Amino acid sequence: MDHPESAIPRHVLPVLVFAQFAGTSLWFAVNAVMPDLQRELGWPTVALGTLTSSLQFGFIVGTLVFALLAIADRFPARLVFLVCALAGAACTVAAWATVRDYRALLAWRFVTGIFLAGIYPVGMKIAAQWYTRGLGAALGLLVGALVVGSASAHALRALGGALPWPTLMLGVAALAAFGGVLLYVALGDSPHAHPRVTTLQWRALGTLWTDSRVRASVFGYFGHMWELYTMWVLVPLILATRLHGTALSWVAFCVLAAGVLGCAGGGWIAVRRGSARVASAQLAVSGLCCLGAPWLMQAPDALFYAWLLVWGVTVSGDSPQFSTLTARNAPPQAVGSVLTLTNSIGFGISIVSILLFVGLAEHVPLGQLVPWLAIGPALGLLCMGPLVRLERDGRR
Repeated sequence: MDHPESAIPRHVLPVLVFAQFAGTSLWFAVNAVMPDLQRELGWPTVALGTLTSSLQFGFIVGTLVFALLAIADRFPARLVFLVCALAGAACTVAAWATVRDYRALLAWRFVTGIFLAGIYPVGMKIAAQWYTRGLGAALGLLVGALVVGSASAHALRALGGALPWPTLMLGVAALAAFGGVLLYVALGDSPHAHPRVTTLQWRALGTLWTDSRVRASVFGYFGHMWELYTMWVLVPLILATRLHGTALSWVAFCVLAAGVLGCAGGGWIAVRRGSARVASAQLAVSGLCCLGAPWLMQAPDALFYAWLLVWGVTVSGDSPQFSTLTARNAPPQAVGSVLTLTNSIGFGISIVSILLFVGLAEHVPLGQLVPWLAIGPALGLLCMGPLVRLERDGRR
């Protein structure tokens, strides 16, 4: 039986949101200081892409292992979050200590990605344990924290002249460690948490394909992931056609951080209109933003920046609703493992998309290339159709 939201202690959601922001700040810790490292150590521009891919690949490996071993469902979720936040922080300190050794830096970023598998999806599982009602709104704020944390790399880059890179890296490590400790100490176990499992959850993981509702939300999420991170990589290139230097970094931060409006606002609307309809509407708008690139890249400044802001809001805003739908429909005893495996496959798709589009960007004008990102939203909308129809019929 669902418990009323008024029974949830008021501090639960703020602690979850802050801890998620703090833990996922590890994601782009090196990205923020790369311009300084490039100048100081003479690294080529391609080094940034390689380091980012190394962490993403580590996250894929980590989420796959966590899912197959049911780590998030066999052990206390708060403990998994704490251990991974502390380990990720330690890896970032190690990266700082060996930063001049590029191969060592690659290895530490890969391992950091593995431990992020115990932060991002596990944080969503903890939220699902507390918020049996209003999960879409809670995850909207939670994923919004991830969006701001990810976008903060551009803000930190703009502040790079004022903050030396060692301070930034060590500061991010300390923040992640504090977030993990805070969540573990400040939150008890939800009284509505499902008993932990003692066996591997192979059949439950199979619901990604065998359960029609889980399959719809998961494949909608995959279409979203084809677009999301590639858009984040391409935004600075798009802005570089009109801006440079600190101005480019600040505008890139504003465009990407605008996703918090889509996450939080979408979560508020989802409570009233349903997560499937909110996710599909935002997916459709972001897809239209892709298709409009050939004309909007040539538009006057006001329209150009408005387009990027709308795209930034909607490209991220659907993500928490996909997770809400998956958590709601997955087997209760395996929510953590199903979410983790979904993340693993989704980020694998994002790496393929990033490598493909960044490679093509060297030969194809951006205005002609960006519309092909709409393939993901189009396929995602097709897969989400059954869930949208169920919501319209009053069956969630």
